[in-house]
Parts: sequence; structure tokens; C-alpha cells
Amino acid sequence: MIIDCRCNDPKFDPNTYASVEDDGQRSVMSLKTLFSRALYSSLKYGVLASGKRLSAREAGAAVLGRTAARGYYSAGRPGACGAAHVRVVDLRSDTVTKPGPAMRQAMAEAEVGDDVMGEDPTVNELQKLAADIFGMEAALFVPSGTMSNLIAVMVHCRERGNEMIVGDLSHLHIYEQGGSAQLAGVHATTVTTLPDGTFDLEQLESKIRHGYPDPHYPRSRLICVENTHNIQGGRVLPLAFLQEVRALADRYGLSVHMDGARVMNAAVAQGVPLSTILQHTHTVSVCLSKGLGSPVGTMLAGPQAFISGAVRCRKALGGGMRQAGVLAAAGKLSLQDMIGRLEDDHRNAKTFALALRECDPSLFAVDMAAVETNILRFRLEQPSLTPKEFCARMAAVSEEEEAVLGQGIQVLMYPHFGNSVRAVWHLGITAEDTQLAIQKMQFVASQHLKENVRAQ
Repeated sequence: MIIDCRCNDPKFDPNTYASVEDDGQRSVMSLKTLFSRALYSSLKYGVLASGKRLSAREAGAAVLGRTAARGYYSAGRPGACGAAHVRVVDLRSDTVTKPGPAMRQAMAEAEVGDDVMGEDPTVNELQKLAADIFGMEAALFVPSGTMSNLIAVMVHCRERGNEMIVGDLSHLHIYEQGGSAQLAGVHATTVTTLPDGTFDLEQLESKIRHGYPDPHYPRSRLICVENTHNIQGGRVLPLAFLQEVRALADRYGLSVHMDGARVMNAAVAQGVPLSTILQHTHTVSVCLSKGLGSPVGTMLAGPQAFISGAVRCRKALGGGMRQAGVLAAAGKLSLQDMIGRLEDDHRNAKTFALALRECDPSLFAVDMAAVETNILRFRLEQPSLTPKEFCARMAAVSEEEEAVLGQGIQVLMYPHFGNSVRAVWHLGITAEDTQLAIQKMQFVASQHLKENVRAQ
């Protein structure tokens, strides 16, 4: 029999808070109770004094005294039309995937322990499984891709004032709040991201500092690549390019980190084992919660010494989780069962891309050679229809649409860089859903044509 007395934090004892006698504390608790009841009422009934019915998100925001507007891309949300007969096709991102019955069952039955103490068996199994698949010495389960990339930068760039070289359109540079500078004190210098997600190698070499220990300059430590490349439309980095980047890094004593949030898509598209890609990198961050369908988590992998340093950084950033096996069980299922199905997402993305190219009237420009994985980026060719307006029309449902198509179809996608639109396929989108999205796109195009004719 084992009695574990290593932690007796009172936060785990509900009785600690049930016997508070101090009047001041009771008053605070009363306010909290009142707030909780108001929040529950609004979330349950979704109604303000005006009588307007709100979504749960809007109701919660109203109680908190703020709007529910999102600061990052807001092109519509599922169920905005509120009608039961409206079909929703959510192409905003592969982060919207939800765990299915088998994954939920695995999570419910997971054997757990204290992962910070290294005692969660399911987390340990996931980390070993990931290391084996990646062809790396060790791996670490991390809450998010952003944290995983930041940890990698912190371990590779051991001193504040070190420098990393990143693509100017990389996720790490644009979408991660400058955390490398904000939290790690690491300077970034950029190279131009080419349309296929690669860099010009001569420009890359020119960015490497050679003056160390001259006190005027930062010290080059790290080159970061992104595979597949998000902003450039899910582009797969060629193996020859990765090989040349690694050779350049080895020549100057630098490390190579891959933001491989969707590198599984790259491996499927290239038809190679993941280890074939990752042999050209020192470390990699691989997301489990995108196309692989887990609700949470990213795997950071590399040499054993690197992972030992990563464990310390994860703890400092607040990423040390306790009974994390509940989440790791989902990650195991992702790596064991979900990789092969990524090909379906690639196929559906290409199907939609072909429909855009063949649309009459011709409104869209699509580079079919660039449609390599599950992310589709396309442009609108007529100034009279902007990406923002197109996305709004795809998300809206009208009575005329229901009469013409027999139902309402709400397709959610985002305006993107350079007068373009981004759509992402994932396990929540079937071939049938893709056909519905095509019908809606054709309807929007025909309506736009009618409006132009009437305006002439």
C-alpha cells in the first residue's frame, strides 16, 4: 500500500473553502456567487434585457461587460444563422477539429500519474512513440505549438541577445506575439519567404553573423523553417532544400529547428516516413491538435540533452501539467490512427480548388501546383468582390439561397494575405461537405454576376 503525502495543497480540498468565517471573505464569496448565477443564467437562456437572444459566447461576454468580438480574423462562426436546416462547413482552420468517440473513450480510460514528476505512464508512452516516429532521441509533450516553438528557441539560443534567422512570413515570426524577444530575449533577423515556403540560400547565408565576440552584434545560433508553410498555403518544403539548409547550418555551427505544426501533412504529400524529413533538422515541433484531431498538445523532439533543457523551460513557462495522461491518450491515438487519413483532406482541398478554377463566371485565381496539402489559398480577380465580402457572403444564408439550393449552407473561411482567401480541410470535413461548399461558392458567384449585370 502506498500513501502519497508529497503534496497537500489545500486547493484540492473543497472543505477548505466551505468553512470561511471572515465576513469580508464571505462578502467576496457572495459577489462571486451572484456573478456565477448571472453568468449561468445568461449562458443557459442567452437573453439580455432587450429580449435579443444571444449565443453562449455572446451571453458570457455581455455579463463580463465586454464584446465577444475576436481580434484575430472574424469572418463568421458556426451557427450564426441559427436555423436548424442550415449546414455548416467550417473551413477556418484545422484547429476546429473535435475528438471523436474512440478518442474520448481513450481519454476517459487513460492511466495517469504526475507528469511533472515524470510518473504519468500515458505521457511517457506518447513521448516514446513520438520520438520513435520522428527518428529523434527524445520527445516532450507540450500544451501548445506556440509554447513548443518558444521552448526550442530558448534552449537553442542559450543567452539573451542571441539571434535566430526566420522567414519573414513564418508563423513563429508573425503569429506568436514576438515571444522569442518578449520572453526569451532572442533577436530575430528575417529572410524573404519565397512562394513555395523556402528561402534563397545565398540570402540565408548572408544573414549569419560572423563578428562574435565583437560586442556590437548578436550571435547567430538558430535557423527556423516551417513545414508545411501556413501563410503560403500549406506548401511542402522540398527535401533537397532542407538538406541544403542543414549543410549550411552545420558549416557555421548553427542549429535547425522546424516548426512542423503540419509536417505530418508534408510526409503524407511526399509519400515518405516523417523521419526522412526530420533527418535534416536538429529539433522539431509537431502539432497534435490540427489535422491529427487531438483536443490539445504538441510534441517537441530532438536530442536527449535538448529535451532535458526543454523540460526546464516548459516548467518556467507554466507548461508543466500534472495528470496529463488524459490528454496524452488522445495524442497517442492521433499518432497511431490519424496520419493516414490526412490524404483525404488533401484530396478534398484539391477538389474545391478545381471547382474554383472551373467556376463560371470566372472570379477566382488558383495555382493548382501550389495546392499540395490541406490548406488552399486563392485570390479574387474582380475588385468588386473583396476577400472580406466573399467570406461574409459564404457565411451568410438567405431565403433565396434556400429556395435555389434546397437548404442553407454556411461556409466559414478567412480573408488572408494579398487579396486572397484561406480555406483549410480537416477530419471534420467530408467529401460531401466539400461538395456543399462548392455549391455555395457557385451560388455566391452567380449572385455576384447578377448584381454586376443589374448595375450596368
